[in-house]
Amino acid sequence: MFVVFHFILKSRYVLIRNVIFICFENYSLIDTEYRKMIFNYNNTPIYYEVHGQGPVIVLLHGFLESSTMWQPLFATLSGKSKVIAIDLPGFGKSGCVDHTHTMEIMAEVVKSLLNHLAIEKAKIIGHSMGGYVALALIEICNEQVEELILLNSTSREDSEERKTNRNRALKIINKNHVPYVQMAINNLFQENTHEKYFLEIKKLKTEALNFQKEGIIAAIKGMRDRKDRKNVLKNFKGKKTMACGIYDPLLSYEACKIEAFQTNCIFISLDGGHMSMVENIEDVKKICTLS
Repeated sequence: MFVVFHFILKSRYVLIRNVIFICFENYSLIDTEYRKMIFNYNNTPIYYEVHGQGPVIVLLHGFLESSTMWQPLFATLSGKSKVIAIDLPGFGKSGCVDHTHTMEIMAEVVKSLLNHLAIEKAKIIGHSMGGYVALALIEICNEQVEELILLNSTSREDSEERKTNRNRALKIINKNHVPYVQMAINNLFQENTHEKYFLEIKKLKTEALNFQKEGIIAAIKGMRDRKDRKNVLKNFKGKKTMACGIYDPLLSYEACKIEAFQTNCIFISLDGGHMSMVENIEDVKKICTLS
């Protein structure tokens, strides 16, 4: 069934410098538990946070982002759920695991973490690249995913034009990654909203410029080479939702709407662009808590 919705709408701090540490930081946030931790994947540190207790929700961020992008959601979701926000390989506080971070490799990292935490079932929410990883995860461990929400994401592979653009980006980054990062983050927003979201864009740039250049390169290669997973999405039997911005500068809204229909997804239309976590946060909170 194809459905369309329209929304117009510390107490203690501990720091340990060993990369294989497990660090707990506790504070009261609506009486929920909060932990910052490191998972060791093939001798590579993978950072993640755990908020709250209950049914598991796993949050997968997009390209040039980290688990920090989900902060506005933690209080909303952790009241009734265990929320796990991961820094995917090469981003945030996580290390690089390979020269190319394929969606399959990143999905294996997520799967390994879920197994490490003895999580049998989880709701997966992926933004942009995080959605690509979520679909790869469903392909390798479908039984562990009970619900999928794709935010500003698609199951389709890159077009030839998009692959060419990614190859151009790799050449620019090899010379100097700073102008690329600044340009790429600007391009996540509609040009006429840059002034409105000036502080948010500045914050994203500041964080992304601290990411490892190797991690940025590895992710671009992985996104460029990813396969089409339209059938994976179509065949997934759990609840599945696609939420897309009407004015998304990176993904065609109409193409996403057709894709949702063809894959039997619930389709939610957002009055914004590609960065729904910034532009449509109240709508995103509603989407993520729909039962």
